[in-house]
Amino acid sequence: MTSSDVAQVDKGVRAEASGRPTRAEAEQAVETLIRWAGDNPLREGLLATPKRVVNAYESFFSGYGQDPVELLQRTFEEIDGYDEMVLLRDIRFESHCEHHMLPIIGRAHVAYLPKKRVVGISKLARVVETYARRLQIQEKMTAQIANSINEVLEPQGVAVVIEAEHQCMTTRGVHKPGVAMVTSRMLGRFRSDARSRREFLSLIGSASGARGLQGA
Repeated sequence: MTSSDVAQVDKGVRAEASGRPTRAEAEQAVETLIRWAGDNPLREGLLATPKRVVNAYESFFSGYGQDPVELLQRTFEEIDGYDEMVLLRDIRFESHCEHHMLPIIGRAHVAYLPKKRVVGISKLARVVETYARRLQIQEKMTAQIANSINEVLEPQGVAVVIEAEHQCMTTRGVHKPGVAMVTSRMLGRFRSDARSRREFLSLIGSASGARGLQGA
């Protein structure tokens, strides 16, 4: 048995102990769906499909195994009094809607106003990625990102805007491609101070939907 096989067995044991289905059960579920769709999972082109789908799901939903709060714990306090906006914009993400398990593809813009400490900018992108790689609705994901940053960094304010296209709307149902949904979450000064909010929204002004929020 190879080290890879041992790792897979260990994953299966841990999954069974935690109440999660095993990998074999997940692959069997994919086979069932293939049969339900009307095809034969035993034909050559589909033989490895259950394994591939489960591998893809491990990546799509890896956010369940990550703690966004932990990602933000390492901060830096030597900031020489810096208290202006820190903004990371155009963070591309891929998520899946919890209603149809179809892709949500978009961009997140994340900003905060430091009070005593800052965090490495890659950690902001990782927080977005962690929440994106779960079954989601965009409204909840927007709030989760903002709330986590606010909880750990305790800044003067946090602002998050997400714009995304939902394939549950573009590839099924009403079939309206090219429609973007925009959500926002403003905390602290970004909520109470219109000037701070306008500055943030002007800096992400290339985001088509964000311009409509500037008068809020």
